[in-house]
Formats: sequence, C-alpha cells, structure tokens
Amino acid sequence: MSQLAVSDLGCRRGGRLVFSGLRFSLEPGEALVLRGPNGSGKSTLLRCLAGLLPPASGKIAWQGNAVADDPDAHGRRLGYVGHQDGVSHDLSAAENLRFWAALDGGGWPPSDALAAFGLAEIADRPARELSQGQRRRLALARLLLTPASLWLVDEPMAGLDEAAADAFCALASRHMEAGGCLVASAHGELAIAAAQLSLADYAVADGSDAPW
Repeated sequence: MSQLAVSDLGCRRGGRLVFSGLRFSLEPGEALVLRGPNGSGKSTLLRCLAGLLPPASGKIAWQGNAVADDPDAHGRRLGYVGHQDGVSHDLSAAENLRFWAALDGGGWPPSDALAAFGLAEIADRPARELSQGQRRRLALARLLLTPASLWLVDEPMAGLDEAAADAFCALASRHMEAGGCLVASAHGELAIAAAQLSLADYAVADGSDAPW
C-alpha cells in the first residue's frame, strides 16, 4: 500500500479545469518533483494535496484512506510551504518560528531550525528587514518544526543562494531517509533523488469541461 496515492485527479483554478486524469504514488522515503511551464498547475496541485483546494475529480489517499475523510489528520501529517513565504514582518525571525512551533510543534527547536538555514545571527532581526532569500529560508525552516511525514513545497529554490539551496536539499534528503515523503515544484535543478512529473502531460487544453 502506497504512502501517498493520487488517482484520476483533476483540479480547477478560477473555475477553469487546469489538469485532469493525474495519477502518481509515493512510498516512504520517496520524492516527486513537479515540472511544467507557468500556469500548468504546479501550485494548484500542491494546494490540492495540502487540503487547501478541493479536487474537481479523483482521489488523494494516505495509506489507502481518502484524506478528505479526515482533513484534520491530514493537516497534522504534512508541512506546507507555498509560493508566498507566510512570514510576519512585524515579528523577528526567531519570533516567527516560535509562533509556528507553538501552533504545531514537536520537531526541531526553533533555534536549531534557524541555525540549519544559516539564520542564527539574524534571529532577532525583524522579518521586514530580511532579504527575499532570508525570508524564504525562514519559511523553509518551518518544515523542521514538526515531525510531518509529507513535505509539500512550492519552488523551494526560489531566492536561495547556493549554500541555502544545498542546506535545503540536505535536509530534504535527511527527511526522506527517515521515511518521509516530499512533493516539490521546480523549474531548475533540485539536487535530491526524486521522480519527475510533468503537469503538461495532464493539461486540459481550454478547460471547457470544467463545471461552473
């Protein structure tokens, strides 16, 4: 039985059917990288897998059970970092992580998560003063705060320098070695062992069969 299984999935964005018939499965310790041009539905699929967007058709299952049957349990098993960093500019880097840990902790201490992404020296700096790359690292550090089995990450390399990109890939590999799964979208290279899935292969040409 697969850890994560997606069958005949279709998703809409703005009322338009973006893709349909999508299927894949992941076993513990496996990763999948989503490919495709802008607008092909990579972010939409990640939001659907995270339970933030209902599928237009098909099924998402975890260990054989439909995630829609228990969305709260699904929420507890995943760590999600979307295209937007979700960082509060009024809080410091450390305060952001402490806030997130208080909501859904059980993983790394916030100080260790900051250090893992090279943010320890600016832990007390307000997030509004951080660069785009530093805010992205702060968002990714959130993944370490929980013992989530499934990481869903939209463009993890966006805005990262080489050192930060290497840190993320090393931590993602460690996550998979512990039996976790990863689904990430990417345009460039992602230095992890992963299967590739092109959303263009499941595109709906004009979305005309989308229910309105």
